[in-house]
Amino acid sequence: MEETHTIFGNESQSQTDIKKRPFKCDICGKFYKNNTLNIHIRTHTGEKPFPCETCGKSFSHISSLQAHRRTHTGEKSFPCKTCSKSFFDDSSLNVHMRTHTGERPYLCKTCGKRFSQMSILNVHIRTHSGEKPYSCKTCRKSFTDVGSLNNHTRTHTGEKPFPCKTCGKSFSDLSSLNVHSRTHTGEQPFLCQTCGKTFSRNCYLSAHLKIHTG
Repeated sequence: MEETHTIFGNESQSQTDIKKRPFKCDICGKFYKNNTLNIHIRTHTGEKPFPCETCGKSFSHISSLQAHRRTHTGEKSFPCKTCSKSFFDDSSLNVHMRTHTGERPYLCKTCGKRFSQMSILNVHIRTHSGEKPYSCKTCRKSFTDVGSLNNHTRTHTGEKPFPCKTCGKSFSDLSSLNVHSRTHTGEQPFLCQTCGKTFSRNCYLSAHLKIHTG
């Protein structure tokens, strides 16, 4: 752990910022408060010291474990006031709200494209770097994120672990199930900020936006 008074990442920082986050991660160079640095380091080491008593799955920090526990109890204490959909934790609700507001606060500094989640931005950045750190053990094909790898792996196994609770049809990935579920609910969570029209899929919204932008 290194204490510094010079930079934050690759950008110059004010003395106020430095005093707030004086501890540097020796692995990636980012700066944190002492307690958050310890949590951050687990993203590099893979340490997950908080196991779920029900299923044994482990987590890197306690808040993630607490949110996970609700997947066993079914408790969804964070309802969306716009569409009444509920979530296991506050962060998932905040991410969901962006499907209504269209907010995309995470900017790619290479191409200027914006994203609703930091994790999606991180995956996108690999399209510029060419990095594909996740490889299939069956065919050695590589992917930019672990979710894509998991979805691909099911093309080998034929596994479809995501069933529709309404009609029983099963899907190999959660996103396909979510899209399918909207055929039953009629939900259209993707809002055009220009004209107010809504869509069931983000790709439909993207195609629609071209009407306004030309």
